[in-house]
Amino acid sequence: MSDDGLRIGIATDATGWHTGRLRRALRERGASARCFDLADCRIDTTSGPHGIVLPGFGQTLPDAVFVRGIAGGTFEQVTLRLGILHALRELGVPVYNDARAIERSVDKSMTSFLLHRHGVPTPATWAAESAAFAQRVLMREAAAGRRVVIKPLFGSQGKGLRRLGANPGRGARAGTLTPLPPLGGDYRRVAYLQRYVEGAKPGFDWRVLVIGGRALAAMRRVGGRRWIHNFAQGASCEPAELDDALAQSAIAAARALGLDYAGVDLIPNPDDAARPLVLEVNGVAAWRGLQSVTPFDIAGALADDLLSRRMGLPALPGNAAAIAALR
Repeated sequence: MSDDGLRIGIATDATGWHTGRLRRALRERGASARCFDLADCRIDTTSGPHGIVLPGFGQTLPDAVFVRGIAGGTFEQVTLRLGILHALRELGVPVYNDARAIERSVDKSMTSFLLHRHGVPTPATWAAESAAFAQRVLMREAAAGRRVVIKPLFGSQGKGLRRLGANPGRGARAGTLTPLPPLGGDYRRVAYLQRYVEGAKPGFDWRVLVIGGRALAAMRRVGGRRWIHNFAQGASCEPAELDDALAQSAIAAARALGLDYAGVDLIPNPDDAARPLVLEVNGVAAWRGLQSVTPFDIAGALADDLLSRRMGLPALPGNAAAIAALR
């Protein structure tokens, strides 16, 4: 640790509500926090003893780094930014979540593979560079009366999602086939397809927050843009009971990807109510919507887990007691 007190770096490409909450929570726990953009960091083997430079830390290193956001960019730019996080871990700096876990969660195909490998219920998924293969999947699913969703391999907040297959119901579009779109643009020449699970109306999904291997809060996201229930797409947030089925599925998903904290998106499983389906796992999860329906301070819970579980320091009693009272 540094001589002038505990210093935490917050890696983010945009400061605002989330970083403000984190900085306040860390300050209340005796730590100072400084935001920096991974795009402004560099590897420099001539500078200082460590070989990397982080803005605001001079020739020293932070005592830990909380990853709040990584800006998009070229493959090379993102590789370098993740390389900085890998380097920090090699230097013994706790990184929350670390680069390997983020790489697993940001790649939807790897997320699906790991969920399947660890026995976490998730819809059937296909990922390939072949448009011909994707078309065969679409036709086979349509012949069985099912639809699929195509998603960008990298993406969030419900952007780029399209529902494909036979249109159900009545009207002019009933029975027509929504075809596979060209794989350029958002899809970057990759088809990531997930079986669409027909649900009750109005539709909803769950977002469960997992911190340090514990499911701490849940909400239902209702409505939004058509069938996409992201908060960023206009869905409303409602408190949800965090029952054992939701909690255990979310915990298993976060564990499968090796995440310190995660926002896990789930939907009801029409075949087994006791095993909800995990759609996605967010390793750089926002929590503003969830905080609006959660009684305890989420930023405080994140700070407690970083400081106590990852760094071996005592947690602040107040927030820990509030969380314990919910379980």
